[in-house]
Amino acid sequence: MSLQLSIIIATYNSEKTLQATLDSLLNQSYKNFEVILADGASKDKTVDIIKENVSKFRDLNIPYYWTSEPDSGIYDAWNKSLKKVNSSWIAFVGF
Repeated sequence: MSLQLSIIIATYNSEKTLQATLDSLLNQSYKNFEVILADGASKDKTVDIIKENVSKFRDLNIPYYWTSEPDSGIYDAWNKSLKKVNSSWIAFVGF
């Protein structure tokens, strides 16, 4: 079965809210999606949270890709992430 949904998440210094977002995705009954996370080189613990979730998504067979590099804002991060999309539909999340 091919992926039906790509969820692109742009983050920057999101340590206070990112885990709740990822937990919500992990707890979905529908699992035919991938997560593409684009971090803008956060200076807080955002990247640590991203890394801590790699195995959780892998255990559920949900593709989980991430990068952390400087960008020019949320739209730049989303546009860079579009190159990694493997599905028919895209949802954009930013914070």
